[in-house]
Amino acid sequence: MRRVVFVLVPGVHLLDLAGPAQVFSGARDIGLPYELAYVADAAEVPSAQGSALRAETDLPVLTADDLIVVPGWRAPRLAGTGPLSPALLDWLRAHPGAVASVCAGADALGRAGLLDGRRCTTHHDLQDELARRYPAATVVRDVLYVTDGPVVTSAGIASGIDLALHLVATRHGPATAARIARSMVVYARRNGGDQQASALLRHRSHVDDTVHRLQDVIESRFHERLTLADLAGVAACSERTVTRMFTRATGLTPLRYQQILRVERAEHLIGHGSTVESAARAVGFEDGRMLRRLRAAVSSPPR
Repeated sequence: MRRVVFVLVPGVHLLDLAGPAQVFSGARDIGLPYELAYVADAAEVPSAQGSALRAETDLPVLTADDLIVVPGWRAPRLAGTGPLSPALLDWLRAHPGAVASVCAGADALGRAGLLDGRRCTTHHDLQDELARRYPAATVVRDVLYVTDGPVVTSAGIASGIDLALHLVATRHGPATAARIARSMVVYARRNGGDQQASALLRHRSHVDDTVHRLQDVIESRFHERLTLADLAGVAACSERTVTRMFTRATGLTPLRYQQILRVERAEHLIGHGSTVESAARAVGFEDGRMLRRLRAAVSSPPR
């Protein structure tokens, strides 16, 4: 029996906990021998979202086959948050098997000395502070999760699901992880190296409603050949005005934005086993040559 023990810290984020727990619960539902447990310094732990959670205060004796997961907690900063007793940190430090964290949970691993000499990550808002607090660690920025030996750290919130699916895939194969992802209605299992903010989010910080509407059209039809005339029809303005508005709001032309979406999706497919040719066709390119050229172009600064 493989146990997955979640360490609950006051202010724990429910999705940081529930996402990975759902993955391992789903694994148990299809016959894999997982047992889930929840421990804390107190029998009742307040969550960041207001509901209280129950936990065991007796720390179990674990083996190398067991996994400890530390979900994140509400932490606009790490210093002064996430209280954990010395006994619980000692127990975490002494665990002979794998440990994982979600978001601010990486700080608990750092306090236990588990990040020293290792690569790790956390939520993008906390990366700088994590690097300052644990200079012996190497903080990898803007990725979903990082595996370094028995220590796996993730960016936070939804990336905890990606981390848990990765652990299932490592132990039981990608088909099993895909089966659990489908049962959870997860769109796709993301790779650890995927960026924390996709292109769908990185260029949406502006306040131009017309450009947002144009982006909606491009994103829903990025595999089609959309012309400036098509977009001008949506915006009810000239092609020149579309280009000017779009570039001012996003820093990109409409064509380059579409290319970035296509390449990002193609990279995801390739990362999950698709060939360059099949990924190119899936996102609307005529052949792999065009995708190869654009992969290099998209990685260059926009002109």
